[in-house]
Amino acid sequence: MNPLFEQRLHLTRREFFGRSASGIGAAALAWLMGRDALAAQAGASAGGASGLPGLPHFAPKAKRVIYLFQNGAPTHVELFDYKPKLKEMHGKPVPEEYLGSKRFSTMTGNPKGKLMLSPVEPFKQHGQSGAWVSAFLPHIASIADDVCFVKSMHTEAVNHAPAISFLLSGGQLPGRPSMGAWLTYGLGSETENLPAFAVMTSVSKGTTCGQIFYDFYWGSGFLPSRFQGVKFRGSGEPVLYLSNPDGISREMRRGLLDDITKLNEIKLKDFGDPEIATRIAQYEMAYRMQASVPELSDISKEPAEVLEAYGPQVKEQGAFAYNCLMARRLVERGVRFVQVMHAGWDQHNSITTELYTQCKDTDQPSAALVKDLKQRGLLDDTLVIWGGEFGRTPFIQGNIDDRKRWGRDHHPYAFTVWMAGGGVKPGITYGETDDLAMNVAKDPVHVHDLQATVLQLLGIDHERLTYKFQGRYFRLTDVHGHVVKGILG
Repeated sequence: MNPLFEQRLHLTRREFFGRSASGIGAAALAWLMGRDALAAQAGASAGGASGLPGLPHFAPKAKRVIYLFQNGAPTHVELFDYKPKLKEMHGKPVPEEYLGSKRFSTMTGNPKGKLMLSPVEPFKQHGQSGAWVSAFLPHIASIADDVCFVKSMHTEAVNHAPAISFLLSGGQLPGRPSMGAWLTYGLGSETENLPAFAVMTSVSKGTTCGQIFYDFYWGSGFLPSRFQGVKFRGSGEPVLYLSNPDGISREMRRGLLDDITKLNEIKLKDFGDPEIATRIAQYEMAYRMQASVPELSDISKEPAEVLEAYGPQVKEQGAFAYNCLMARRLVERGVRFVQVMHAGWDQHNSITTELYTQCKDTDQPSAALVKDLKQRGLLDDTLVIWGGEFGRTPFIQGNIDDRKRWGRDHHPYAFTVWMAGGGVKPGITYGETDDLAMNVAKDPVHVHDLQATVLQLLGIDHERLTYKFQGRYFRLTDVHGHVVKGILG
């Protein structure tokens, strides 16, 4: 075969356009390189990179975020939203005027005739603020004066994965950048030795709530993949391939990476593909993490009183308590966004059993994290968020005569999150639900409003942090969202 003809057969589509000197190929390449040059400028490396020009838009209150995301939807009526009328109406049908045309999950179907369910544990007021918190959460109750409870959250999704995606990325369908990706894209990184966006997951032992951690919960969507979260594992080495293979020294690894980088830089120069830049950056980050991660995960020098504060599971890699301590250690070292996800809150038939375990596993570490950050002077510019994707129904799911199987279904129309530090007013409760915790009655906060407020606290105008994809400028808040000024300190 003619060698010139054979070469044409093996040309890739990318090479074809890259070598075209005129016509649509050159025009398309010029557009792509112009677009990707901006992305490359936004993060020349996975660590220590500056953000977009002009960001932050104004002086930030917070420099970093720890999101304690509770997969499965904690029951607001059991934990935070005290309603005496629920106790009065226990066992009575839900009033139809509270339902309207609301859509519930297929497990509830038509809610007409469902029986109201009183909270399992009593509520008390706590601190100078007098915040109502259930006996399920005594440790979180102890930090009531450091916390802003937002009791008027509401969302549009009625099932878990779409609702989590909606809250973390602004869209119910997978494919959009997550909040951590947006922040690292816009603001860059404060560390060279660790990823700007770190993720850890955990689940309570023995739970029957089978929530799955999908990678798109911390994905970069259509942003260059260097902005996606780096997941730290719950067992073994925190990051895969942290150790060099037998016979490979650190010096040999350095030389190998240098040679690979030179080859990748040639390809990057030829084609301008942002994923090649990502590959270069991630190789370098992996090399630096070989030194930084062992130091990060060595908690042997933590004072005994600190370890004790986080609870008995703090030394168990992969436990929520361990992840909360790691979150503090990560933000100390300059990590921008730490996403700690804990599954098991999907109590369709276990609020009298598994909910106790869930609260025991998460209550003390959550409060300890806030106290630890405060004691170290980090809480002022670290925003801590605690909450799930929606709430739970004030009416029962199941047979009210079978107490061991009491449960509550998904409820997108009202739920509670709490926030601490990072410019949020401490010791307040914002928003209210009606007297059955069914609907928002005052100061509603939509998911996009929460996202806009988080960006505001980090010095970002949510309408101005955008990325052009498929001919449209996207943003975390889509085309919605209002800053909740009532919670800003």
